[in-house]
Amino acid sequence: MSDRKLALITGASSGIGREIAKLAAADGYDLIVAADEPLVDAAAGLREGGIEVRSVEADLATPAGVEALLAATAGRQIDVLVANAGHGLGHGFLDQSVAEWRHVIDTNIAGTLLLLQPVLKQMVARGEGKVLITGSIAGHLAGSFQAVYNGSKAFIDSFAAAIGNELKDSGVTITCLKPGATDTNFFARAGMLDTKVGQAEKDDPADVAKTGWEAMKDGEHSVVHGLKNKAQVLASGILSEATTAEMHRKQAEPGSADR
Repeated sequence: MSDRKLALITGASSGIGREIAKLAAADGYDLIVAADEPLVDAAAGLREGGIEVRSVEADLATPAGVEALLAATAGRQIDVLVANAGHGLGHGFLDQSVAEWRHVIDTNIAGTLLLLQPVLKQMVARGEGKVLITGSIAGHLAGSFQAVYNGSKAFIDSFAAAIGNELKDSGVTITCLKPGATDTNFFARAGMLDTKVGQAEKDDPADVAKTGWEAMKDGEHSVVHGLKNKAQVLASGILSEATTAEMHRKQAEPGSADR
């Protein structure tokens, strides 16, 4: 068995999660990388320096998927957990099927908590460990035409801060990464390519990942990537929810890219 530390990273097939996996590998962690879609070449380029990489395809919206991922550790302790799995859902709430919006909630909220609780119990028992949770600046905004997703991220942003406080004397740190619009497949999967935000210039996922990884290593409670995103978060604390909902509508309403 390897004597290197182990990082478990979800949502790692592409985007921010994939870039975090690269950073963890560069820092010498063995990796378990997971996603709910085929992990094509997920381990490619991550094994430099002899690190061990294991890929797991699992639907983390389900208890069975979370259990399968935890079983992949084969009894090894998890030194770093990156809870990055999540997805969005565009269009109006009344136009979404129950199965669609439930899968967002089950992935972004329920699956995240099902994974966090057993891992955190183990970390607290030994008095050390680091967790990076991907929240979003969306959690600070009333998200018209993305209402379920933004609501799920509001939960995650709040939950991360709360459990971080609960565990402040445990030796375990919780860091919440809050990106804005990032150049990943998020908007394609969410059916939002015809929106202004879907067509707009976005942040580089490698830059976002570095922001989160470094904040986690420093034990920061939360970090917002980018000055523009920080300004949005600050403004959200001043503006009414009705105002942020109208602002969000102009960016996320279907067909807004052509207006």
